[in-house]
Amino acid sequence: MTTFTALTTLTGKAQAEALGEAMERLNPEPTGVGVFEMEDGSGLWEVGGYFTESPDEAGLALLAAMHEAKPFVVSEVPETDWVAHVRRELAPVEAGRFFVYGSHDADKLPEGRIPLLIEAAMAFGTGHHGTTLGCLKALDHLLDQGFRGEKVADIGCGTAVLAMAAARVWDGTILASDIDEVAVDVAEANLKANGMKGAVTCLEAAGFDHPDLQAQAPYDLIFANILKGPLVALAPDLAANLRPGGYAILSGILNEQADDVVAVYAQNGINLDQRDEIGEWTTLLLRKAG
Repeated sequence: MTTFTALTTLTGKAQAEALGEAMERLNPEPTGVGVFEMEDGSGLWEVGGYFTESPDEAGLALLAAMHEAKPFVVSEVPETDWVAHVRRELAPVEAGRFFVYGSHDADKLPEGRIPLLIEAAMAFGTGHHGTTLGCLKALDHLLDQGFRGEKVADIGCGTAVLAMAAARVWDGTILASDIDEVAVDVAEANLKANGMKGAVTCLEAAGFDHPDLQAQAPYDLIFANILKGPLVALAPDLAANLRPGGYAILSGILNEQADDVVAVYAQNGINLDQRDEIGEWTTLLLRKAG
């Protein structure tokens, strides 16, 4: 089935939400409307709709003018088997001692590497994105330094690839949490697929707001591969749940945002140890004073 998209940008959350609501009243109706703040520091918001038939471009032009948005860009999205496409495009990823792969590449496992099976259908958190890759490389660096994590938390875990990587190298207590119930289900499925059921405790939680997470604190290592805004908001809680001398691996940060994140965490007693840029994304390895 052919799908159409209509996308625009404008300034201001309230205006963007009003435009999104107005789009829902179009005829033909969109199957979905999204309103997102762009994570590039521009202050712009993106508003987009998906349609199963060609949208009313005159109506879209009128809405854009009424809400002071840029003209909508309407595109036809061809019918695609996305899982097959991703499988073709995503080669296995090597991050130091870790090897992230899909089942279609099971015959390519190299000797002496730590395998992490993440299916191509789970696009975010496969290890190919610069943020996930950066976190795995930071963990690899800690292992090279002889660090050992007895208690590890993966906050905003997605596919739980980072928690699984920690569970592959340490026998400690490892928890993975996500605010999205579906992500928690995916994490559990990935653990089972890797023969690691029970090696990681998966929880639905916002930040550290779960009794099981609080019961295991303080942690030796905390992963948080999310976005700048949530990372900044998380800083005081992360500091409270990280032991003195413990490490935090943070990502989901655009290169130009990294200094701001470093400054906020320094104010909370967690200082920069190492930073790594992969494409447009930065990964931070931080250590709590003590």
